[in-house]
Amino acid sequence: MKKRQQICILGSTGSIGTQALEVIEEHSDLYEVYCLTANNRVKELAAQARKFHPAAVVIANEAHYDELTSLLADEPDIKVYAGARAIDEIVEADPIDMVLTAMVGFAGLSPTIHAIKARKKICLANKETLVVAGELICQLALEHHTPIIPVDSEHSAIFQSLVGEDGNEIEKILLTASGGPFRTMSLDRLSTVTKADALRHPTWDMGAKITIDSATMMNKGFEVIEAKWLFGVPADRIQVLVHPQSVVHSAVQFHDGSVKAQLGVPDMRLPIQYAFTFPKRLPLSSERLNLFTHPLEFFEPDLEKFHCLALAFEAIRRGGNMPCIVNAANEVVNRAFLEDRCGFLQMGQVIEQTMQRVSFDANPSYDTYVQTDAEARRVAEELLRF
Repeated sequence: MKKRQQICILGSTGSIGTQALEVIEEHSDLYEVYCLTANNRVKELAAQARKFHPAAVVIANEAHYDELTSLLADEPDIKVYAGARAIDEIVEADPIDMVLTAMVGFAGLSPTIHAIKARKKICLANKETLVVAGELICQLALEHHTPIIPVDSEHSAIFQSLVGEDGNEIEKILLTASGGPFRTMSLDRLSTVTKADALRHPTWDMGAKITIDSATMMNKGFEVIEAKWLFGVPADRIQVLVHPQSVVHSAVQFHDGSVKAQLGVPDMRLPIQYAFTFPKRLPLSSERLNLFTHPLEFFEPDLEKFHCLALAFEAIRRGGNMPCIVNAANEVVNRAFLEDRCGFLQMGQVIEQTMQRVSFDANPSYDTYVQTDAEARRVAEELLRF
């Protein structure tokens, strides 16, 4: 019997993590869960552990350690750990073949670095890792011969479009965006939208943080930064196209004028599974695309209305630790908006002011990123109080 691939899922209780478990369950003859981690959702983590019987579980928030231990008291074969350091250590475990990094935010950076150094295949769903430290991550992956396979639907689409195109020059990357729930809304109307409005995404079912980022289009700005590092294409050759139907997940234009795209229904299980199985494709019990019922429309993004996207492009232009500053400020205002402490348009204003106030470093190290993240969060929180 062929040995099953051992998978560690960082952020197993989130949207990507739960769908990854569905993929693993569908192909249980090929894949097995070695470790599951979560931040605060202790009951959900315990339920997943009971179903999939991993060797270990880690709860990042140490305050939940006793509760998790109690919930799994009758599962003696499952080791229970807590804390950020435990997550860094667990990804290095010898039996692990691949690590799905589905944690949200800056917290995903350190364990991804540890997994790369341990030469685990990285299935990358944590976009902040490349946004904050793209140059460092790419250097480490090259140094340790660690493959990074993108899981974001857009970057997976680009990756799939490039298969078989080794050596062919990329003229342009066409990065599609749904436009979120406010695509056709006026700037005046945006000043009054609520978190309930923003959380109603028209095509994708995602976690709260990324859904808000989609509504502001900061998510797309981050994806431009990711694409720059993943595919070695400068940002001025990455074009954002608003595509409300979310059928064309992204495309690549080559220097002969040919365009290759990956299409499919909005279902994150497909890019997750492809990251697991590359270069092979396995069957997936999902809805099939019917092009007779799906019009394909494309529009230019409104950078005045979606100021966060413009700020992301500015961060790319500045380079250094500026994307790290933008990411940290965005995490703060995103959370504040979800907690009704910040208006929708105020998010972009606070991010822009944070960019102006935090110390800029053109050649950051890992320690610089950590310090920048902390400083930017402090400044953004202060700005929210005024």
